[in-house]
Amino acid sequence: MGEGSVLGVVIAVVGMVGSVLVARISSPRARVVGPPVEEDETAGPLAVSPEIWTQLNSKITTLEGEVAAVRREATEAAVLYSSRVSLLEGLLRQAMRIIRRTNRRLTGAGLPPEEVPADLIPYSID
Repeated sequence: MGEGSVLGVVIAVVGMVGSVLVARISSPRARVVGPPVEEDETAGPLAVSPEIWTQLNSKITTLEGEVAAVRREATEAAVLYSSRVSLLEGLLRQAMRIIRRTNRRLTGAGLPPEEVPADLIPYSID
């Protein structure tokens, strides 16, 4: 028997031992189950101490107040944003009217009209 075959046998044995160990480690274990728990039919609803209940109610009330404040601020911000957008759109429309009027005057004077910026074209009333 040659040296290569002995090495092959050793590798095969080590591989088999390794696979057996991995199989033993990774196999699911049987869970130990205790005696079945019987439900107590006479037990009433869970009771919470008054201190915990008061503290929880206080936190809920505070949270509701903060949520209401955030909603108010969000509504005010939306109204303010809307009014600012309306104001800016009005200014852009006014700028477009000024450019058009100026171009008409330039054309009337025989001069080439100014180019209308592409950003203002959506705000053209014409």
